[in-house]
Amino acid sequence: MKGAILAKVTEIVERVAARENLEVVEIEVLGGGGNRLVRIYIDKEGGVSHGDCENLSHQVGTIFDVEDVVPGDRYTLEVSSPGVERKLTKPRDFERFAGQKAKLILKEPVNGSKRMDGTLAGLEDGAVKLELEQGGTVSIALDRIDKANLKFEW
Repeated sequence: MKGAILAKVTEIVERVAARENLEVVEIEVLGGGGNRLVRIYIDKEGGVSHGDCENLSHQVGTIFDVEDVVPGDRYTLEVSSPGVERKLTKPRDFERFAGQKAKLILKEPVNGSKRMDGTLAGLEDGAVKLELEQGGTVSIALDRIDKANLKFEW
């Protein structure tokens, strides 16, 4: 059931976001019953504003309520930016953020480690190119990456 809810939520959010020139980074549907949480992360060139989040929240929330998309008496809707250490989930993310620091968590160790830190150097033939902090460059196939995030340095 949660998969069906997520699919419908995703369809609505993607449609509204496209009209507003926003990128949907991630959607989560958490909890159950009267305690559901729908969390939406959005982005756009130059970053999103509070107004972007508020506008998307209002439009999406209205559609959710009219179409009774989220079952139960009530739910919480959160819309926000992905933050400075945003997740990298789509192939185009690795191209878009080339030149920025990133942290990759791998499904299986490479050179004895499941964690790789470095600078993104793009995507080539379905593999992420990463310039390692300790020197050298590796190519990691997308399907071998468990999680990837930008890495903000303070």
